[in-house]
Amino acid sequence: MWPTLLYAALAIAICGWIFTSFRQRQKVHALERSKEEIQVEETLVFDFLHGLGEAFRETIKPHDLHRLIVEGATRILDAHGGALYLTDRSGNKLVPVFLSKGCPPLVPVPGHILHQAATTPAALEGFLRMHSVPPGEGLIGTVWQTTQPVSLADVRDVPELARLRETPLGTASLMATALLYGKQNMGVLAVGNGPMGAPFTPSDFVVFKSIAEQSAFALYNAIIYSEANEKKRLDHDLEIARDIQRILLPEKSPAVPGFEIAGINIPARQVSGDYFDYIRVDEHRLGVAIADVSGKGVPASLIMAICRSVLRSQAPQNPSPAEVLKAVNRQLYPDIKEDMFISMAYLVVDHSIGSITNDFAIRLEQDDCLVLYTDGVTEALDAEGFEFGIDRMIQSVRESAAHGASAIITRLIDDVRNFVGAHPQNDDITLITIRKHEKDQP
Repeated sequence: MWPTLLYAALAIAICGWIFTSFRQRQKVHALERSKEEIQVEETLVFDFLHGLGEAFRETIKPHDLHRLIVEGATRILDAHGGALYLTDRSGNKLVPVFLSKGCPPLVPVPGHILHQAATTPAALEGFLRMHSVPPGEGLIGTVWQTTQPVSLADVRDVPELARLRETPLGTASLMATALLYGKQNMGVLAVGNGPMGAPFTPSDFVVFKSIAEQSAFALYNAIIYSEANEKKRLDHDLEIARDIQRILLPEKSPAVPGFEIAGINIPARQVSGDYFDYIRVDEHRLGVAIADVSGKGVPASLIMAICRSVLRSQAPQNPSPAEVLKAVNRQLYPDIKEDMFISMAYLVVDHSIGSITNDFAIRLEQDDCLVLYTDGVTEALDAEGFEFGIDRMIQSVRESAAHGASAIITRLIDDVRNFVGAHPQNDDITLITIRKHEKDQP
């Protein structure tokens, strides 16, 4: 009997050992599969993060970044498809920037589009790619508006998705979250599974939110790069405009018998809305113009260029400043907006008789000085908001007039700059000085 019991005990021990060994092998295999899955997931995540690193370089195109985000999220989460919606330029609605081919519709689809999609799949695709989403519309608009991420294993409570649930276009489960970086709400990232896909798990939701966080950072960085590049392009264009404007302004002062003439233009921005010019009227007369277009920057500079062309077409052979300005006004008025205007002074220097203008003559005596200026001089502000003013300007002219026309300009510009200090120039500055020589030349 004892041998029988011994054999029975030995058999039981062997069976137990075999069973335990089998279970251990199962656990080992399960751990190995789990490790492999983790390694695959880690590889996918690292590849995704490496791809996002391209967003920190200026070479990546926006569409490529958008595709990388959506396709990376769907690969990592084993989703059927994904969608990326970003705010438009106005910031008032979302527009689809990338929809993967397998992504179920995530926005309300009209019945006639669904009907067309049954025979023409491109109808649905075209609708989804063109449909913008206002705040609060459907699931995507709500997630954008509330900034609350959602993970739905059952979409029956989402009207726009529930009606598609039993169709080949239906969504069985989805995850969506706003793309937030700092105070920026840039849009919504979503991934979805169709009816044949497994619902997303809580751990999937954690990974998804992490993906969205990194994607938001990459998108924000791409926007900064884009804005920086756009600024570079605009600065380059403005530099070209400034070079062109320099060509339009006098390169040097004209030589006029019996007179010294000097002029300068200092823009407050890259281009100026001020204008000055010297125009040969005839053998004995020189037209001198100074003007200030309302506003600053590019719009004012364009009006200035038009004004220059019109003035130069009217001034030659016409000794009357009044008639010239009337003709200029008639041509410019129809093409200038109501809220824009030009302040201009135009005179004619007649060196044959030593006087100025033809409509009423002002004879200049020896060492007399005439200063033409725009309000950028007298209205220059210091750090406390005080203006340079007419009194300081008169003092500067009096103290420098004896040294010639160029000396007046140099002194005035130095005095203005010393007055404003580090305060930025808030308006264009233009000056013309005319000084009578010691001896009149006929």
